[in-house]
Amino acid sequence: MEKIFQDLKTISLAMFRKNFFGIFHGSISTKLEEGHFLINKKDAIFDDLNEESLITLYHKQDYRWQEASMDAFIHSLLYQNIPNAKYIAYGMPPFTIAYTLSNNKITPKDYFGYKILGTLEVYDPKDYDNWYERADVEINRYFKENDKKIMVIKGYGVYVYHRDLQYLSKLMAILENSCKVLHFHSILEGNKPSYELLDF
Repeated sequence: MEKIFQDLKTISLAMFRKNFFGIFHGSISTKLEEGHFLINKKDAIFDDLNEESLITLYHKQDYRWQEASMDAFIHSLLYQNIPNAKYIAYGMPPFTIAYTLSNNKITPKDYFGYKILGTLEVYDPKDYDNWYERADVEINRYFKENDKKIMVIKGYGVYVYHRDLQYLSKLMAILENSCKVLHFHSILEGNKPSYELLDF
């Protein structure tokens, strides 16, 4: 259990430093023995996780769920329906979220994004007012129907799962870097003059 905690603490700090997690916003969890999982509490600060920041939950809700992340039910549903999910994270990488606001798919133009992610459809939650009432069912359905370990949701963020915690964080990092590249590429393309400025 100590190693699990240290691994989550290390990855959580790295993801916080990359702006994938906000203060008190985001979630990270791991499946334990069958029937329960470990997830951050709702008041967890991701750059300084400690043992008090995490809580063990059974899939059957009890009083402990009141302390858990507001994303706990989504994580629970995914663990129950996706056998390969050992770790799950929800983050809000800013370049990715910004890119989703005006694009319905992400097609990386950088090497690592192209090779590892391929093209990702952007899921549109449509009505934000009732999104949290639908999120658990729709996120679970998306992962069951798509052969992807990553789900990009327009204006909301990214859910990712994997059997390896390091690789989970790598997927989100590659996605964010690809969106950053796409962002700067579009700026450069938009500012390109009609002649080649550097063509001496």
